[in-house]
Order: sequence, then C-alpha cells, then structure tokens
Amino acid sequence: MKICLRTTLMLLSVSAISVLHGCQQQPGTTESGTTQATDPIKVVTTTGMIADLARRIGGEHVQVVSLMGEGVDPHLYQPNRDDVIQMMDADLILYTGLMLEGNLDEALKASAPTTAVVAVAESIPESQLRFPEDAGGYSDPHVWLNPALWALCSDPVAEQLAEMRPLQADSFRANQSAFVEECRTLSSLCQDSIAGIPPERRVLITSHDAFQYFAEATGLEVRGIQGISTESEAGLTNIEALVELIVTRKIPAVFIESSVPPRSIEALVEGARARGMQVRIGGELFGDSMGAPGTEEGTWPGMIRHNVATVTNALELKPGATTTETTP
Repeated sequence: MKICLRTTLMLLSVSAISVLHGCQQQPGTTESGTTQATDPIKVVTTTGMIADLARRIGGEHVQVVSLMGEGVDPHLYQPNRDDVIQMMDADLILYTGLMLEGNLDEALKASAPTTAVVAVAESIPESQLRFPEDAGGYSDPHVWLNPALWALCSDPVAEQLAEMRPLQADSFRANQSAFVEECRTLSSLCQDSIAGIPPERRVLITSHDAFQYFAEATGLEVRGIQGISTESEAGLTNIEALVELIVTRKIPAVFIESSVPPRSIEALVEGARARGMQVRIGGELFGDSMGAPGTEEGTWPGMIRHNVATVTNALELKPGATTTETTP
C-alpha cells in the first residue's frame, strides 16, 4: 500500500508529539497499564463495524470513537493529523488488520509504544481466511460480512478490555456471550433467507469482490467487477464477462455499494441492455462501511440484515414477477 506524501509528512510532524506522549503516564491509567476503574476506556477504532463491536462488548465502560464514518472506503482512507492525535490519546486502538487499513500502518506503529493496539481479524485461524489469487498473497479482509467469523473477532476485544479493566471482566465476557449468540442468529437468517431464491439466480454481482465471506454465510455465488481492494481498476474484460453471465443466467438484478461509486455497476446495466437483457439495480449494499448513525443500517447487525433483505427481495422470484424488470 502506498502512503501519499502529505500523509507521510503529517506522520513525521506528529512523531514529536508521540515522543512526548510516551514520556508521560496517560490520564486514567496506572503504571501497570490498566485504566482506573472510574474512567471509561478510551477506544479508537478504524471502522464503524469495529466501533459497534467495541460498544457491544464494552458497554458503559468504554468511550468509543470511529475514525471512518458512513460511506468511507477503508482501502483508500488517508489519516489526517487529528486522527493521529486521537489514536495517541486512546487507551486502546482496535483495527481490522489483514491489510484492510494499509494507509494507517505508520500511524498505528507510532501509537503502539504507548497504547494497546489490537488487530481484531488477525485472531481468525488462517484456515478460515480466504486468499484470492489476485490479492498478491494477502488474505481477504472483509470478515465482518460473515457473522460466524465476526464472532471470532470478539475474542481479542473482550480479552483486551478484561486485561485493562479486571474488575469488569465478567461484564465484558457476558456481553461477548450475548454478541456471539446474536451472530449465530444472524448466520441462521443468512442461510434461511437466501433459500427462497431459485438456485440458478443465487448470484450476487457487486462493485468489488468484498462479499465472498458473505457468500460463505449465505450460499450465494458472488462476482465483483473489481478485486478485493477498490484500488484495483474495473477492467473492460471483467465487465464483458459479467454481462455474459447476466444474460446467460437471466440474473434480474445487480447491486451498488455504499462506499464505492456506482459507475461500474451502471456500465453492467448498460452492457446487458445492449444484449437485450433488462437488468435493474437491486439496491445498495453495505460492504466496507455501515449506514448512517442512528439508523438500523448504522449498526453491524442491522447492516447484515439489510444486505440479506436487499439481495433476497431483488433476486427471489415473486408471484407474477419476470426476469426483465427495468432500472428505475
């Protein structure tokens, strides 16, 4: 991952702050590194999905700030000076890992000497990760789209919070147990809902290849125009191959993503129309970020439920429906 010159200079300028930061005991912490029982643990997360996870496990004992908001693409996100200062002031930083937040690597390293830094997805056994052929040997980082894998990511969060606040350890573990149970419920929802789609139409076509873990959870076949990172370009060959798939399988809908421009999906719709197949945009999916704060889609469980409902409604064969619906 390349880090732009502006970001590199910003990190160098903040390094002096980090040196001073490391020389002082942080407010609310003891010499052993645990936070005082009366103070909320200051948690900074990279993505909204991790922020949601931290709040569910930490409850009233955490104060959570997410660096990336609604619609932000973590593959392309560049930290600013305020982000770095937020991280240096945190008691705990939670990030995905697996190279998702590649442009934050240097800022995370600068924070590590004085702040607990945890990559939540790197606790998942390698055997359960995907390694796409076009990813240069890196694993697919979009693990939050499979509830069973996201449940595993709660382990390092609960463990770290318990280590920092031993008196609340039982509360963190109870919250984690409730979260894991909710993940099981969502896994069942994924499988049961997709069962209503005719097998030949269980194909999810999206902007980039972020939904393969969602495919594992649902049984869908997933095709993305771009690779697992939005930094890759959408090639004409990929679009032509997907148009052929749409026409051959009579797939009625394709899907845009909240954090990715819709241009490539719109090109698919036009390509299919030129072949005599009217395919519609079936809705917006949440892949790399959640919805607006305060909405159902602004929570991780709501994000998963929204994606399942959107795909099911667009692809299942309703009474009287045809496979030639036009775009709105």
